[in-house]
Amino acid sequence: MIETERKFLVTSEAFKAEAIRQQKIVQGYLNSAPERTVRVRIKGDRAFLTIKGKSNDSGLSRYEWEKEISVEEAEALLKLCEPGMVEKVRYEVNSGNHIFEVDEFFGANKGLLLAEVELTSEEEEYEKPSWLGKEVSGAKRYYNSYLVNQPYQTWKIEEQ
Repeated sequence: MIETERKFLVTSEAFKAEAIRQQKIVQGYLNSAPERTVRVRIKGDRAFLTIKGKSNDSGLSRYEWEKEISVEEAEALLKLCEPGMVEKVRYEVNSGNHIFEVDEFFGANKGLLLAEVELTSEEEEYEKPSWLGKEVSGAKRYYNSYLVNQPYQTWKIEEQ
């Protein structure tokens, strides 16, 4: 399955008042190579194993395969992951006909707020909430698999 999404920086915490749901997420990577990432994620009381391919030239679309696994299996797999974990709370916010997922990062990525919206095509239009900032779709440093190895708090101020 091909996943198409746009990713943005978030300019304020106003999204929290608009959130319809929030969940804690912990994830690690069995492989964080850009050509193929293999992610283990515990999201609330559910767990998933996900494989993502390399992004296309626009950075908006890539292959994604996901399978639900037991939380016990995910906990065991997390022990085999590469060093570093991503810890975040994901907020879901309605905006027009779409749901934006806003991630508030913790741990070594504390201070980073990212929003993404899944689309059916790269040309699909969507309503932009007031707290949506600069688009960073395709910027690899904002991929969770990159943040495991190069956490946000280690970036130089001019990079943020």
